[in-house]
Amino acid sequence: MNDQSHDPGASGGCPVAHGAGVTRLYGSDAERDPHGIYTVLREQHGAVAPILLEGDIPAWLVLGYRENRRVLDNPLQFSRDSRIWRDWKEGRVAETSPLIQMLGWRPDCVSQDGEPHRRLRGAVTDNLLGVTGRGIRRHVTHFAHKLIDAFEDAGRADLVTDFADYLPMLVLTRVLGLAEREGRTLAESSNQILKGGADALAHNEKIMSVLGDLAARKRSEPGSDFASGLIGHSADLDEDELVNHLRLVLITGHTMTSNLLARALQLILTYPERRSELVSGQLNMSAVVEEVMWNTPPLAVLPGRFATSDLELGGCPIKEGDLLVLGLAAGNADPQIRPDTAVSVVGNQSHLAFSAGPHECPGQNLGQGIIETAVDVLLHRLHGLRLAVPPAELTSTASTWESRLDSLPVEFAA
Repeated sequence: MNDQSHDPGASGGCPVAHGAGVTRLYGSDAERDPHGIYTVLREQHGAVAPILLEGDIPAWLVLGYRENRRVLDNPLQFSRDSRIWRDWKEGRVAETSPLIQMLGWRPDCVSQDGEPHRRLRGAVTDNLLGVTGRGIRRHVTHFAHKLIDAFEDAGRADLVTDFADYLPMLVLTRVLGLAEREGRTLAESSNQILKGGADALAHNEKIMSVLGDLAARKRSEPGSDFASGLIGHSADLDEDELVNHLRLVLITGHTMTSNLLARALQLILTYPERRSELVSGQLNMSAVVEEVMWNTPPLAVLPGRFATSDLELGGCPIKEGDLLVLGLAAGNADPQIRPDTAVSVVGNQSHLAFSAGPHECPGQNLGQGIIETAVDVLLHRLHGLRLAVPPAELTSTASTWESRLDSLPVEFAA
């Protein structure tokens, strides 16, 4: 890692501010070893550390488990409304910044607190509950078999690029009321938005165009899909609210579930005894997912919260309008609450992977259903499934927000 950190003399206390030498949470170092960065920051600054995001925009990274929970559970102190973000208000963040795709205010439930949040979130949760109860596992089974059909005869595949990268989006096209043919393009655009960089804005515009067309079509031709359910909900969403909630479910539902599915498959294939236990019924898939949630959460860093007043967090002087980003992966590994990460976490659901508090992820059951069904189909279709490379050769690439498995090459009986 580049020597971008504060003077070690600051260890044990919080730095005065975002001065020279603050660590960048983007770029080549962050892509190679984000967990190494979290460790160094924790050693130097404790539970909260100063960082820079794309464009060298200052923020606080919350590393401590308890500090993460304090932020997530207290929207009156730490708002999700980025319109109070000081660097945005004072013009230091451009409209075209890749950060806007993750942090900018939108007319959706993620950007609101209080009663506006409850109204909009109610529309989302009610309709997610509806679609998960209407054959979601049937949709997963259909598309999982279809993807496996394409590579089964070869006796080898990459379960990231051939399976996990696209299956959740194909299921979401059915859930939302989109055409299946749009699934691959939408998956690629969703991944690019989380990756950031210069192309993030263009990919977001593609998604918004597709979803705008979907909303218009479903207003005149409603069906039993999520989009039609939002349109008919008593929350009475306007056009911007409708399209932005379709975007929210599409991007978060795909990116988080595809990442989690790849990591769950990595875990199962790295430890063959887990695969045997799953097939025999000795191990429940939810326990595997739980382990992944603790050790490699699909969203490593959650954007973002904004201080509503001057306060102190983890010994740091947070100022009104400051941006905080939540280190979910770092919080899960906080030695204060998890001194030995080798100890089993089965049955412990207090991880941060789905966030917490009023904004806790409402799509957990949808993601769980996709993963459990997808793994079941894979294990029963592909006999003799095994890794084609040693586990140590598997690599990941990180962005500010997530760390994704690059590939998962496997072999099986053709």
